Amino acid sequence: VQLVESGGGMVQPGGSLRLSCAASGFTFSSYVMSWLRQAPGKGPEWVSTINTGYGSAYYAHSVKGRFTISRDNAKNTLYLEMNSLKPDDTALYYCARTTYFSSDGEENEYDYAGRGTQVTVSS
Repeated sequence: VQLVESGGGMVQPGGSLRLSCAASGFTFSSYVMSWLRQAPGKGPEWVSTINTGYGSAYYAHSVKGRFTISRDNAKNTLYLEMNSLKPDDTALYYCARTTYFSSDGEENEYDYAGRGTQVTVSS
C-alpha cells in the first residue's frame, strides 16, 4: 500500500489549493478514504472522509463549506479542494485509508497513511 500526497504550498488567506493523494497497492475503489491534518505542536485532526460507491462525504465543522473531498476511482486518486483558506488551516495534510468511520470522524480508524503535503496560509 502506498499513498502519496501532493499539491501543498504557501497561499495567502482567502486563497485556494487542491491536494491530491495517489493510491497504489490496493483496490482503491473498495476503501473509504480520509484526509487528516496536523499543525505544528498539535495532534492529528480529522478533516474529511469520503465513502465508497456514490461517495458520501463528511467534514469537520472547521472546514465544512470551505473544503470539498472527492475521489476518482479510475485514477486511484483522492482529492481535497480547499477554498477560503485561513491561517488556522496551516498544517501537514495527509490522506489515510480508513477501516472504520463515523460521520463526525470521532470513531475513525485508519490502517495506512501517506507522509503528507505541507499547506501554509500566510500573508
